[in-house]
Amino acid sequence: MTESTGLRFVIDTDVCVGHGRCYTLGPQWFDCDDLGYGTVRDVVIGEGERAKAADVAAACPEGAIILVEASLVEAPATGEPSPAQPG
Repeated sequence: MTESTGLRFVIDTDVCVGHGRCYTLGPQWFDCDDLGYGTVRDVVIGEGERAKAADVAAACPEGAIILVEASLVEAPATGEPSPAQPG
């Protein structure tokens, strides 16, 4: 598991329509499911990556990508990409 401080992404699955910009622009933070919808990887965003992470979140045309404090998001225990989490 990664460090517990910093930021994490959350995808609002009620808003996401699967444009794929998240995993295209931030493959270190996102993956995709079999239907092309983004999934969030189990990665904490550090201080040096915050500006790029904010740009990736802003690039979502639906506004479905949200940055939250890592302590507010439960990380999966498996280390596998987590399913998109509703916001």
